[in-house]
Amino acid sequence: MARPADHPAIPAPSVGVLLVNLGTPDAPDAASVRHYLKEFLSDRRVVEVPRLVWWPILNGIILNTRPKKSAHAYAQIWGRDGSPLAAITRAQAEALQVRLGEGVKVDWAMRYGQPALGARVQAMKDAGVERILIAPLYPQYSGATTATVVDALGAQLAAMRWQPALRTMPPYYDDPAHIEALRADTARQLDALDFVPEALLLSFHGMPERTLHLGDPYHCQCRKTARLLAEALAPQFPALRIEVTFQSRFGRAKWLEPATDAVIAAEAARGTRRLAITAPGFAADCLETREELAIRGHDQFLAAGGTHFATLDCLNAGDAGMAMLETLVRRELAGWV
Repeated sequence: MARPADHPAIPAPSVGVLLVNLGTPDAPDAASVRHYLKEFLSDRRVVEVPRLVWWPILNGIILNTRPKKSAHAYAQIWGRDGSPLAAITRAQAEALQVRLGEGVKVDWAMRYGQPALGARVQAMKDAGVERILIAPLYPQYSGATTATVVDALGAQLAAMRWQPALRTMPPYYDDPAHIEALRADTARQLDALDFVPEALLLSFHGMPERTLHLGDPYHCQCRKTARLLAEALAPQFPALRIEVTFQSRFGRAKWLEPATDAVIAAEAARGTRRLAITAPGFAADCLETREELAIRGHDQFLAAGGTHFATLDCLNAGDAGMAMLETLVRRELAGWV
C-alpha cells in the first residue's frame, strides 16, 4: 500500500547502541565548569543530603569557589579534541560502529553536559532507531552512576509519545571479558615501562562510606574486580604487590578507604621508590585519571621520596577494551540483531 501524499516519511526501523559516560564541561573555564557542576551536584543520587542542608552549601559556597580550581585542572588535560572523556567516548563509539557494521547505529552521550543523554535518545528515535541498547560505561554499579542513567532515561521516556524499546547493559565488573581486557592491557603497559614497579595501585573512584551501609554494591564490586585482576596478573608478575585504593574524596563525610592520596604518601614513607597506578573502574581517561593521578599523584610521590611513577591508561578505545565492549554489546543485542 502506497504512503498517502500528506503522510510524513518515517525512517525504516533499526537497532541502536548508545554508549553513556558521566560527563564533562564544554570548556576548561570557570563558567562552563560551574554550569556542569551545578547539574552534576544537583542530582539527588550524587549527593544524598537533604535539600535544605545541601542547597545553601552548593549555591553559596561550592559553585562560588570550586569552578575556578576545577577549570585550572581541566585546562591541564584539555586536548585539541576537547575534554579527554568526551574525545575518548566518541572514539569508542566510532570504533564500535566499525566492529558492529551498518546494521546497528552506534552513538554516544553524557549523563551530565553535552551531548545530553535524553537528546541523543530522541535523535536516535527520530532517525528510525526503535530498539536501543543503553550501555553505561561504568564497570561497577552505583546509585550515583548507573542508576542516574536509568533515571534520565525515565525522564526522557516520560516526555515522548512514541517511545523506543530499551535495554540497559548490566555492570560488567566481574565479566571474564572485562577481566581479560584489563589483564592484557595492564600487562602490556607494565611491560612497556622503563622501570619495574615495586607496587601497583588499583585506584577506584571513591564514594561516601554511608552508601555502602545503605546497600550500594559499588564497594564490593570494586573489590571483586581488583581481586580478579590481581589473580589474573599474578602468573606474569609474581613479585608485583597490588593494593586497592579509592580516590577523589569530596567534602567532610567519611569516604571509602584507603584513600589513594594517603596510600601514595604512605608508600613513599615505607621506602617504595617505584610505583605504578591504574584505574580499573574507569572506562576512559578523564580528569580523575589524567590530572588527579597522573599529575598530582606523580608530584606527590616524587616529593615524598619516590623516584619512578607511572599512571597507566584506561582501556579507552584500544584493541583490548574495544574487543571487550563488542563482546558485551553483542551479547546484550541477542534477539535484536
